[in-house]
Amino acid sequence: MGDSTLRFIRDGYLFGTRGFRAAGSDHFRTRLLGRPVLVLRGAEAARFFYEGGRFRRAGAMPRSVLTLLQDVGSVQALEGEAHRRRKELFLGLLRGESGEALAQRFGEELRGAAGASDGADIVLLDLFHDVLTLAVTAWAGLPAGVAGDLRRTGVLAKMVDAAGTVGPENWTVRAQRSRAERLLADAVVRERTQPTAPAGSALAVVATYTEPDDIGATAPLPPQVAAVELLNLLRPTVAVGRYLTFAALALHRHPGWRDDIAAGDGAAVRWFAQEVRRFYPFFPVIGGRATRDLTWKGEPVHRDDWVLLDVYATTHDPAIWDQPDRFLPQRFDGLVVEPNTLIPQGGGGYEEDHRCPGEPVTVDLIEVGLRLLAREFTYDVPDQDLRISLRTFPARPRSGLVVRGLTVGERAAA
Repeated sequence: MGDSTLRFIRDGYLFGTRGFRAAGSDHFRTRLLGRPVLVLRGAEAARFFYEGGRFRRAGAMPRSVLTLLQDVGSVQALEGEAHRRRKELFLGLLRGESGEALAQRFGEELRGAAGASDGADIVLLDLFHDVLTLAVTAWAGLPAGVAGDLRRTGVLAKMVDAAGTVGPENWTVRAQRSRAERLLADAVVRERTQPTAPAGSALAVVATYTEPDDIGATAPLPPQVAAVELLNLLRPTVAVGRYLTFAALALHRHPGWRDDIAAGDGAAVRWFAQEVRRFYPFFPVIGGRATRDLTWKGEPVHRDDWVLLDVYATTHDPAIWDQPDRFLPQRFDGLVVEPNTLIPQGGGGYEEDHRCPGEPVTVDLIEVGLRLLAREFTYDVPDQDLRISLRTFPARPRSGLVVRGLTVGERAAA
């Protein structure tokens, strides 16, 4: 069993797909970074990976990724009852009225930014990142100085951009993340002593959240852990900028859908948003370490064995999706989506498993962006390089999608 690290770098998002094809199976064994690993795809594999507490996240991802997208003590690193309890914190903030308020705030900020653009050429990916930062820091109730620093440095977007890198770029962004954590930890300490954040805001909720400590009493999160969890609300929201850029690209390439969305067809906008999440590449794989001895289709999986679930291959699995390499929003017409088939943000359930609690608000944010792009904004798309490299993690249109003459129409001004 040779090492496939160079092939992973060369093949990118298609690493698993080509490996499955060569193996004639939906699983294969190889080595990455010198470590043996079992690679899986498909709905059954997602159920096996996400449900039943079979795998833990600790020790399953390279440190260069872990320190940008997770961290010690964060909800992603917890398992069992500790994970379920901490997950409730996120579900309470990201669902219901609170999640709706975040989507509404994003729409207001995006409309305002478009109106202030004066028709200049704009890179949509950068615009979405900036507007999402404005929206989520305001929604979170962060002090103006902290919110301004996060926007000025662009660190929330950089953490996602640099997650697939190694070396100086990754080190620089990790240092910027550490500074952001310190600012947020200081904000938590100040909020606990002199509360100023709006009631129900993320800062107020995280600062006052308590859970059992080592001796059975309840205690607030250490400021550093509270800061990490605030980042786990802020960073993934800004990461939705990639989906929004892909949504704008899909509207450009499939203009027939623009009229349906502009006409207020709620089903059309939901199908379109879901197909954006299925079709376009985001993070390619997710890793786990077995919590006990297991068997997968006759393959032994011993305790602590490393397993990768190929997310991209699962969302393009022909056993699940008809014509998976075509962008077809209508596939969702009447489709009951099982929790382990559409997994760009995880599988299983929200409460017990490691499915992203921000998935529903992610869909809402994409829908808000689509409605504005199709109904209220007018713009031109000049010639540019819109190719998407499947060797770059996370992927993006090479140009970031430049638009020209962006204006807000009369419908928005009325």
